[in-house]
Amino acid sequence: MKVVNNDLCDVWYQALLERAPEYTGVFFVGVKTTGVFCISVCRARKPKRENVEFYKDAKSALAAGFRPCKVCRPAENAHSAPLFVEQALALVRRDIKSRITDADLRRHGISPERVRRWFLQHHGITFQAFQRMQRVNIALQELKSGRAATDVALDSGYESLSGFGYTYKRLTGAAPTQSTQVILIHRFTTTLGPMFVCATDQGVCLLEFTDRRMLETEFRDIQRLLNAKIVTGENSHTRQTVKEINEYFAGTRRQFDLLLDTPGSDFQRSVWQELRAVPYGQTSRYQDISLLLHKPDAVHAVAAANAANRIAIVIPCHRIIGKDGGITGYGGGISRKEWLIEHERDNR
Repeated sequence: MKVVNNDLCDVWYQALLERAPEYTGVFFVGVKTTGVFCISVCRARKPKRENVEFYKDAKSALAAGFRPCKVCRPAENAHSAPLFVEQALALVRRDIKSRITDADLRRHGISPERVRRWFLQHHGITFQAFQRMQRVNIALQELKSGRAATDVALDSGYESLSGFGYTYKRLTGAAPTQSTQVILIHRFTTTLGPMFVCATDQGVCLLEFTDRRMLETEFRDIQRLLNAKIVTGENSHTRQTVKEINEYFAGTRRQFDLLLDTPGSDFQRSVWQELRAVPYGQTSRYQDISLLLHKPDAVHAVAAANAANRIAIVIPCHRIIGKDGGITGYGGGISRKEWLIEHERDNR
C-alpha cells in the first residue's frame, strides 16, 4: 500500500537525496517518470519530489506497477545483511565450532543488540541460536562420517557428552548416537526479495519467498512429512539452489538441475511433474494439466495440488493462469507472479 503521510514521505525523500544507509529497507520509492522503484542508497539521478511515491515493502511497489531498479537492486539489497552482521558472520566462519559471545562482538566494535535484532527479524532466531544450529549441523556431518560422539562433542566446545547430547537432541529430536535426518534452512536474497531454501541430504524440499502466506504451516508440514527438524545450515543442495536461482533471475537459466525431495501423494507428485513440463516463457491452465493426466474431472484437485507446491519457481506454479487468461492467486503474491511471467517471456 502507498504511504500517504506527507510528513513521513518528506523525511524519506530527504533520506533518498542523502543516500542515507540507515533507511535501507525502511522504505521503497517508486519513480513515476522511469517506472522503477529504489531504496534509499540508490546512486541513480534523484527524481523530483512530485515524481515519487513511497511504499513500506517491495511487494507493494511491484503491485503498483514499478520494476526493481537495476542500479540499487532494491529487493535484494534492502534485505541483505548489513555490514555489522557480515562482520559478525565473518567471526563465526573463522572458526565455525567456536562460540562468538556478546563480549567478542563488542571487542570487534559490533553491537550485540543490533545483531540480535537483525537475526530475530530476518531468521526468527537469535544470533546465539543461529550459532548453535551451525555447530549442530557440523556435528551431524561428522557423526555421519563415523566420528565418535564424544570426540565430536569435545571438538564442538562442549565439556561433556551430556551437554552436547542435550543441545543436539533439542534441535534435531534425536540423540547423537542415533541415526537422524535434519532439514537445513538457508536464507538468501533475490531480485524479488529474500527467499528460504530448505534441503535434506536427498534434495531441496522447500523454496519460498520469506513473506509467503502460510509459510509457517509449510515448515510444520515438511517437518512432519519428513520426520525431521529444521536447523539453520547449508549443504550442496542449498548452495546449488542459490546459484541456479541467481542465474534464473539474471535471465541465463531456463531449466533447473536441482535434486528435489518433495513428499506428497502420488497425485500431487504427478501434478508437480506436469508443472515442470510447462515450457519456460509459456503458461498453462488447471484444465490443461488435468487433461494431460487423463483426469478431466480433476480440475479442482489439480488446483489444490498446485497450491500445495512448496518449491517456487523450480516447480513453476507461477505459469498457471486462470481459464479466462487472467492472473490467478499465487502464494508469493500476484505482483511477483506477473513479474515472473513477464521475465520469462522477455528472456525466451
